[in-house]
Amino acid sequence: MHTPRRFGPYTVTALLDGLFEAPSDVLIHAAGEDARRRLVEDRAGRGIKVPVNCFVLQGPDGITLIDAGAADVFGPALGKARAALQEAGIRPEQIDRVLLTHIHGDHALGLLDGASPWLPRAELLVPEADLAFFTDEATRAAQPETKRGPFDIAAKLVHAYAGRLRALPNGDIPSLAGIEALPLPGHTPGHTGYRLKNGKESLLIWGDALHLQDEQPADPEVGLIYDIDPALALRTRRALLEHLANEGWMVAGSHITGFGRVRRVGKAFSFTPVG
Repeated sequence: MHTPRRFGPYTVTALLDGLFEAPSDVLIHAAGEDARRRLVEDRAGRGIKVPVNCFVLQGPDGITLIDAGAADVFGPALGKARAALQEAGIRPEQIDRVLLTHIHGDHALGLLDGASPWLPRAELLVPEADLAFFTDEATRAAQPETKRGPFDIAAKLVHAYAGRLRALPNGDIPSLAGIEALPLPGHTPGHTGYRLKNGKESLLIWGDALHLQDEQPADPEVGLIYDIDPALALRTRRALLEHLANEGWMVAGSHITGFGRVRRVGKAFSFTPVG
């Protein structure tokens, strides 16, 4: 668990669910196969190792969870968010709502205990484009078997949270003062970041818009195979980095460490942590 940070009316705490590891061949590059091969060779023996975070917001509207980790589905390297939540003194029955960034296992499986809901009373808000995509049977049938995991997760969520799951449109969230659902598509169709507004200041929790806090700001054409639409994810990433560098928003993410800001470095960018 990271040190809580006060932002406007909210206390924001990042909970570390664990570390995700993958071989370097999950990397892709928009410039083509030669660029991808060099990228993979440069990380030979190191692979990919990134944190998996979710976030707790405590404020006048109660307790809100942004994502929920993976529970124990992916083994002992993940699933630590629940213990971190307990360490923060928060019980599952105290959570009022969950904002999902998207329907992927390391963000959504923590909401489930088998086929049952982990949270006894929380409302589950799911980006409407993701919910529509991952609950469409024709779309599911058109996917190879290896790509159907999120469709299965969506079905389980709809069943477990029946009566308290709703599609979340883009824009300001009426039930949460000063929080905006910001579309960041490409990783999934409805992938969403959450912007906390405090006067002229903003904090953006950008989900999986970037997975690698050093390599992707320096070269936005670097991607991972987990993006459903790599070309759209790249356009989103470039536009987001440009916007963040111009506006100076603070940022946090599902796979970066701590809080920081995006700075312009020549024609590229960097992520600079803030204390």
